[in-house]
Amino acid sequence: MNTRNTGLRRTVIALASSAAALSLAGCGVVDGLGGSDAKASPTKGDDIKVGLLLPEKENTRYEKFDYPIIKEQVEKLTEGKGEVVYQNAEQDAGKQLSQLQQMVDDKVDVILLDSVDSKSIAKGVKKAKDAGIPVIAYDRLAQGPIDAYISFDNELVGEVQGKALVGALGADSATKKIIMMNGATTDPNAAQFKSGAESELKDKVIISKTYDTKDWNPVNAKANMEKAIQEVGLDNIAGVYAANDGIAGAVIDTLKSAGVSKVPPVTGQDSELVAVQRILKGDQFMSVYKSYPQEASAAAEMAVARVQGRSIEFDALTRDKVSSPTNKDIPAQLVPVVDLTKGNIEDTVLQDSIYTVKQICTAPYKAACDALKLK
Repeated sequence: MNTRNTGLRRTVIALASSAAALSLAGCGVVDGLGGSDAKASPTKGDDIKVGLLLPEKENTRYEKFDYPIIKEQVEKLTEGKGEVVYQNAEQDAGKQLSQLQQMVDDKVDVILLDSVDSKSIAKGVKKAKDAGIPVIAYDRLAQGPIDAYISFDNELVGEVQGKALVGALGADSATKKIIMMNGATTDPNAAQFKSGAESELKDKVIISKTYDTKDWNPVNAKANMEKAIQEVGLDNIAGVYAANDGIAGAVIDTLKSAGVSKVPPVTGQDSELVAVQRILKGDQFMSVYKSYPQEASAAAEMAVARVQGRSIEFDALTRDKVSSPTNKDIPAQLVPVVDLTKGNIEDTVLQDSIYTVKQICTAPYKAACDALKLK
């Protein structure tokens, strides 16, 4: 459970309605490392090795954005002398543990870890710590003695999704039935998304069925949605809380296969290209836009500052505090998010160069793009 600074919380909520990026360089400084007891070498130069462990390839963001941006930023911060050693676990927790051990054996200088299973990876984190290698939890809050954490405000993600769904259902939403399609129980972010969503949905809708999606796999989401349709009835489902765009796609396909005349409001997250196109077409109601360039760039800055002993810069990038089941008051940075709908495609994914108009506005979506004057 995250413990967050109230002032920051208010700021993040205010920023959620806009796509303005935060300045990472002018954050200011706080005292101390907030619970991190490892000392980085102040003599480490630019020839550093940053280990990057990402969890899967099902979500296109990791290969397309996170890894390339982190690699580019590390090179930029070290005048081309720094190296990123990258491994992807492809949703295999055991494989990721072995990858982490290999990075410890190879004596990388710092590890950025986006865990497949936040609990089972803890023993690997401890081994890295014992070897004097700082571990920064990236995107998902791993257990064990991590040095810092950077991610999006996950509870806010759920709140944005839940609020959007209630708004889409209208004034009589309290009489309408929805299905909750959450993420994987092995991902701590999923619990935070769910908590945030429930805070907005409680007493405002009828949650008929709730499912956890094993491994975030759309195939598993499809099977769960088929059960929901059978048990609740197709015509009785007024909306679906889908935790991310992969789940949303599976839900929408399942509803269409079942013969729905008009797809009810379905939420999402990650603003994947296919989801943006579904939003254009009207099949998906919304997604949550998260600025991967901002998160990835800041993670690279944190990693380099940590191993080069630049505590002032490190502290400026980790002004918040979070807690995991194993550690309290972990230095952190929580990046704000934006509700993505038809109305702000231009101000989010296009403005940040996540996609181009050409990529979004292919032939099936040209008319919708023309209507929005996307050029």
